Amino acid sequence: MKLRSIELGLPQAAEAAAFLTDIWGMAPASMEGNIRYLRGSGSYPYLVALEESADAYVRSTTFVCTAERLEQLKRSVTAGGLPATPTVSADPGGGHGIVVELAEGELLRFLVDAEEVAPIEGADLPVKLTHVVFNSADAEATGHLVEDALGFRVSDRTKGMVFVRCNDSHHSTAFARAGFASLNHVAFEMADMDAVMRGIGRLRDHGMVPAWGPGRHGPGANIFAYFIAPFGPVIEFSTAVEKVPDDYQAGAPEDWTWPEGRIDQWGMSDKDFAGLRAAEEKFRHRRDWKSQPLDVLTEENH
Repeated sequence: MKLRSIELGLPQAAEAAAFLTDIWGMAPASMEGNIRYLRGSGSYPYLVALEESADAYVRSTTFVCTAERLEQLKRSVTAGGLPATPTVSADPGGGHGIVVELAEGELLRFLVDAEEVAPIEGADLPVKLTHVVFNSADAEATGHLVEDALGFRVSDRTKGMVFVRCNDSHHSTAFARAGFASLNHVAFEMADMDAVMRGIGRLRDHGMVPAWGPGRHGPGANIFAYFIAPFGPVIEFSTAVEKVPDDYQAGAPEDWTWPEGRIDQWGMSDKDFAGLRAAEEKFRHRRDWKSQPLDVLTEENH
C-alpha cells in the first residue's frame, strides 16, 4: 500500500493552484470541472486536487493498494464498524475501492487499478507526498484504530504525535496530539536535501520564510522545512523518511527527547508555534456520502 494524493475543497482554488505551481514547484496535471489537479515528477497522475468550495475542508486522502489488500480492508473495516462506502474514482488515474471515515472524521480512500503516468523531469519538482498528518483529539485511540481496522502499524510515539506506517516507510501519516480534529500538514517529498534547500530559497525569493526549519526530525529522520501556504494549510518540503523493517520496535515519548531548547536533531531554527497552530485548524473533515455495505460497487458510488 502507498500514499498517493490528498483532495481538498477550498475557496479561490485557482489562486492556490497558482501558488503551488509557480512558487512551491509543482506541475499542473489537468483540470476537470472545478477541480484542479497538480502533480510531481513521479508516476502518480496527481498529488493534490483542489476543488472550488465555499469553505476549506479535506475531501479525502488517497492510498493505492492491491486487490488482495483491498479485500482485507473491506473485512477489517466492516468488523470495526467504521462508516465506509464503495467508490469509483472520477479523478485522473481512475480506479475503484472504498472510502473509510475514522472515528474523528478523517476520510481515507483506498483504490485499486488506479493508473500511473510517465514520470517527468524537474530537479525541484516534488517527487510525491511522503506523508499527510492529521490533528486528533485522541491520537492514541486513533493509532490503535488504524492498526486494528486498517492494518497500519504504529512506528513511534512522541510527546506530540503518533506515527503510523502502511509499508516500509517509517510513516505515511501521523496523528498529532492537538485536542481537535483537522489537517495538520501535507509533506512533499523532494529528491534530496539540496532540493529541499533550493525550495526554501525559492520561497524566500517570494518573501516567505519557514515557519519551522530547516531541520531534521527524530522519527523518520527526514530533513524538513514547514511553510504556511497563502491559501491556509501547513505544507512541508521533506526528504524521504527512513525505511524500517517489519520488526521495528515502536518508540515511546521518552525515547525521543532533545537537549534544552531544541525540538529537532539539529536545533538550528525557531518554530512559529502560534502561526502553525492557527493554520492547522483551518482544514476540517467533511463526509458527503452515506455509509454502505462494502460488497456493493456501482458507478454511482463515487
